[in-house]
Amino acid sequence: MCRTDGINRRALFSDETEDYRCPMEPEAGDMVRIRFRTAEENAERVYLVTASEQREMRKISEAGQSMFTFYEIEVFLLEEVFCYCFRVEKGGEVCWYNKMGVWEQPGWEYAFRITPGFHTPDWAKGAVMYQIFVDRFRNGCQDNDVKDGEYIYVNEQPVRRVTDWKQPPEALDVNNFYGGDLQGVLEKLDYIKGLGVEVVYFSPLFVSPSNHKYDTQDYDYIDPHYGKIINDIDRPVHGGEKNRDAWGYIARVTDKVNLEASNAFFAEVVEEIHRRGMRVILDGVFNHCGSFNKWMDRERIYEHQEGYEKGAYVSAESPYRNFFRFTGGQWPYNSHYDGWWGYGTLPKLNYEDSPELYDYIMKIGQKWVSKPYDVDGWRLDVAADLGHSEAFNHQFWRDFRKNVKEAKPDALILAEHYGNPESWLAGDQWDTVMNYDAFMEPLTWFLTGMEKHSDERHDGLYGDGEVFFRTMFHQMSRFQIQSLQVAMNELSNHDHSRFLTRTNRVVGRVGSMGSEAAAQDVKKSVFRMAVTVQMTWPGAPTIYYGDEAGLCGWTDPDNRCTYPWGHEDLELIQFHREMTKIHRENPALKTGSLKSLAEGRNLIAYGRFKKENRLVVVLNTSEAPMWVELPVWEIGVGPEGEMKRLMLTKGDSYDSSWQVFSVKNGILALELPPESSIIFIEEK
Repeated sequence: MCRTDGINRRALFSDETEDYRCPMEPEAGDMVRIRFRTAEENAERVYLVTASEQREMRKISEAGQSMFTFYEIEVFLLEEVFCYCFRVEKGGEVCWYNKMGVWEQPGWEYAFRITPGFHTPDWAKGAVMYQIFVDRFRNGCQDNDVKDGEYIYVNEQPVRRVTDWKQPPEALDVNNFYGGDLQGVLEKLDYIKGLGVEVVYFSPLFVSPSNHKYDTQDYDYIDPHYGKIINDIDRPVHGGEKNRDAWGYIARVTDKVNLEASNAFFAEVVEEIHRRGMRVILDGVFNHCGSFNKWMDRERIYEHQEGYEKGAYVSAESPYRNFFRFTGGQWPYNSHYDGWWGYGTLPKLNYEDSPELYDYIMKIGQKWVSKPYDVDGWRLDVAADLGHSEAFNHQFWRDFRKNVKEAKPDALILAEHYGNPESWLAGDQWDTVMNYDAFMEPLTWFLTGMEKHSDERHDGLYGDGEVFFRTMFHQMSRFQIQSLQVAMNELSNHDHSRFLTRTNRVVGRVGSMGSEAAAQDVKKSVFRMAVTVQMTWPGAPTIYYGDEAGLCGWTDPDNRCTYPWGHEDLELIQFHREMTKIHRENPALKTGSLKSLAEGRNLIAYGRFKKENRLVVVLNTSEAPMWVELPVWEIGVGPEGEMKRLMLTKGDSYDSSWQVFSVKNGILALELPPESSIIFIEEK
């Protein structure tokens, strides 16, 4: 154990977890107990410091912690956000402690924060999630498959049913359908559960003309191509016989019998997921809809359908006219409207001018988390883009949270977001975000030197452990603990290249490189290291369907390959099962503290600890062995204790057999194999 005449700065520690703040998610009017740790008898005074005062903390004894001295103080919480850091004194030496660790000044930018009344669902804290892009997961029922030429979509091209499940996606793929559906998911729920998954996250399911369905046609119904087609209707929707070849079957997804049957089937799927002890998250696309939407009806598919009003593109008298902002042109055919990023197929929704639209989406937020559907939360697409001003955006999400939480208090509200999320994670809007800045990007740079789309390569960031920790802790400081513990920690998803492809360190996309190149020269050793971090880092580790089976792919659309049923990498699947088991069985990995232990060129090591559950994770990303001496005493491992190895990944293999290592004077010393990751747990 490191000893010093001055303040032992490596021993200083506090965070926002329940071991150091109780209650962790307090209400206004609660008395909150805050703790701080130093080396044994290594400080003269410790203060809790706020912007207006500093209060001396009292020394307490802590059973089983003879290496440390703990300090404690109680704070009565008012309605306001409470921000604080710590000041430590010994002799003439003074230092401060905040979310970034030890500082020579308070560093209010990184202050700890308590927001009274801000709660995130306990079931989502550290939960293992599984994202399913439904069209590419499994075709369980061919009766609901899209038919060739069923309708025209992008670039006036008819949609196409792909009959070869193994065919890679084309460069322009949005019109191609492979037939994956909810029946296919239902058939594989035991497989998903067997992976150790606790939450199923569905990419959009609502009626939509594209295979990705981020252009919603009808928010009230599950798309019958994913659900049930009972009435297999063959009739033209508009334009007479000349357009029959392109529009003959579109009535399948406007027929109320099919729509109601699909909703009922979805309720059954959710019930089966719940019966297996898993939760469900839906994808909500509320910034924009699709031009096919009954409100816009640019393609005029609802114009003559029974029970539907005229769309805003069809008639200036449409009841949906103010759902969109039109900017001129001769009505109706040359009308211009705001589209998200200028896309005509993605008309931006105009909430500011339409109270009816505003109220409708609030009801949609409630509808799907209520019976009979009973889903457990929302993932919100491009959530920070919604509305025409940031102030309006924030108010919308305040109201959305209020409505959803009234319908289901423990529903999760998770947003797609890039950049600093602080203003949305203030306790009154989102619960958390897809964790790009504080997980996917820093880890990708460290392990591969690649940007998350495989569009850039920067060797300066490759293998730099110091930059990895500095970036991670900086970005994590933007979260309060209850948001961080439920943040979606992904390696891959539908918008970015597959992580396994990034390990080949090649810049490219499918249009220029071809799909086969995405699987060339990939390194499963690096992918296993990434999974090791994913399953041991604070947050909710989220597996993108097929990653566990060895799928490769450039960025969209090549990242949306079909799941390789019958051709899976079975060893990788088993590795994921063992890693999720380690994650689920150790409370420290779900809601415990995090502390960096060592960093350098091609090296990171960190500890996760909660009460008596203490683990150490270490990675050597170089192609040579590396000797390390890890100060495990910093997470409370005894000076002469033992640590048991739970997992070793190296090269093209992994080893989950147990091996015990001795700790000498608080140090775990060992040689790391090339390109390896190891998980240790303290042996009692």
